[in-house]
Amino acid sequence: MRVLHFYKTYYPDSVGGIEQVIRQLCVGTGRLGVSNTVLSLSRHDKLVPFEFEGHQVHRVPLNVEIASNAISLQSIGALARLARQADIVHYHFPWPFMDLAHFMARVRKPSVVTYHSDIVRQRHLLRLYQPLKHRFLESVDTIVAASPNYLASSPVLERYRDKTRVITYGLDKNTYPQPDPDRLAHWRARVGPKFFLFVGVLRYYKGLHVLLEAAAGTDFPVVIVGTGPVEQELKEQAARLGLKNVLFTGALDEPDKIALLTLCYAIAFPSHLRSEAFGISLLEGAMYGKPMISCEIGTGTTYINIDGDTGLVTPPSDPAALRAAMRILWDNPELARQMGRRAEARYQEVFTSEQMAADYTALYHELATGRVTPGEPSAPLAPAQA
Repeated sequence: MRVLHFYKTYYPDSVGGIEQVIRQLCVGTGRLGVSNTVLSLSRHDKLVPFEFEGHQVHRVPLNVEIASNAISLQSIGALARLARQADIVHYHFPWPFMDLAHFMARVRKPSVVTYHSDIVRQRHLLRLYQPLKHRFLESVDTIVAASPNYLASSPVLERYRDKTRVITYGLDKNTYPQPDPDRLAHWRARVGPKFFLFVGVLRYYKGLHVLLEAAAGTDFPVVIVGTGPVEQELKEQAARLGLKNVLFTGALDEPDKIALLTLCYAIAFPSHLRSEAFGISLLEGAMYGKPMISCEIGTGTTYINIDGDTGLVTPPSDPAALRAAMRILWDNPELARQMGRRAEARYQEVFTSEQMAADYTALYHELATGRVTPGEPSAPLAPAQA
């Protein structure tokens, strides 16, 4: 079984949430006999195919980027060539140029789209894109949502419910490095024994401006790991608020990130817009047995984090509510420990890479043999959403 994944970015150029999902998919399904190839775009020179963790990665030049829409004319020919060699083509949405490339490359193989997120921000351009988007989604064989919460709340997926199923994301903790004692000691000395942690790309929808407001006037240490488009304005906001209890670490390598995940007291994940469709770093917190604070935005964040069970869920864009949730966890360490234990148990039950790989491998075989059943049963709603 040969599967071609197509997305605008991938390792080693980018290490965001979707890239992590594709990586876990390739590694997990590879163990079940699937031969995976990833086609992505890159700004680097000398783009030759290479092997990464058991699967092939092909990169083509990124020509231009308009409103976050990466464009590569070379990718059209590469997609056509690699699709001919594949049994299944696996697209990762959203990426408007991908929809166009699908038709220009005249892909005729069975196809699946993992629907990672609605397009939320570019509303004016979205109106121009709508006809292409719906033609693309109508043309593929199966659409996969990552949580029942997102399937229930997306107006786009509602239109394609008869061919959409839920396969939630999963992570394999064995693919993460073991925390090094010296590195743990370094970070413990730098940030102290008890702190809230955020990990992710610093984007507009992450709600970090709300987290900074919530941290104002408190003594809760907050560590923010990552870099991104709004980093400078967040640092300026922290300076205006006089925050001495917030540390911006910038981008860190995986061992440093794992050290902080191991050490942290709880995860603060204040994403306030639906652009945050799931929250891979939130799931990483659950995998490491940490209590979580997230916002109710009708997406996968509250499929991972169940209010009152694995952590606390607050209204979006509400600094006072977020501060109160932080206070509850901070002042109640036994409650925090119990929530962390339940978060890890929920990860083991629902969110392992092994389960995700088994579900996708079964879907690939259905697609390859033409036995896809419309309206496959979806996973149940999270308890808080039922």
